[in-house]
Amino acid sequence: MSDVIEKAVAALKEKIGNDGFDAVAKFVIEGEGAVMVDQDGVRQGDGDADVTLTASADTFQSIVSGELNPTSAFMTGKLSIDGDMGAAMRLGSALG
Repeated sequence: MSDVIEKAVAALKEKIGNDGFDAVAKFVIEGEGAVMVDQDGVRQGDGDADVTLTASADTFQSIVSGELNPTSAFMTGKLSIDGDMGAAMRLGSALG
């Protein structure tokens, strides 16, 4: 697992906590890999998901650090979303 993915898993666990998420979401970090978020929590992986969010490592880091709002990232083209937009919005709120 790459350093970027390890840090992404840790950052998402901190933001989402141990409660998990009520859908299956996949964060694709370009050039690094993917992170899955579901009812079991956060882990490195690349499976089927209700919603897939794709961004560069820098954009992802800015989102989880709170420097960049996920909605703003999407509206400016820095974050692409494929799938259930409702799940994406709930996840964006969890990232807060």
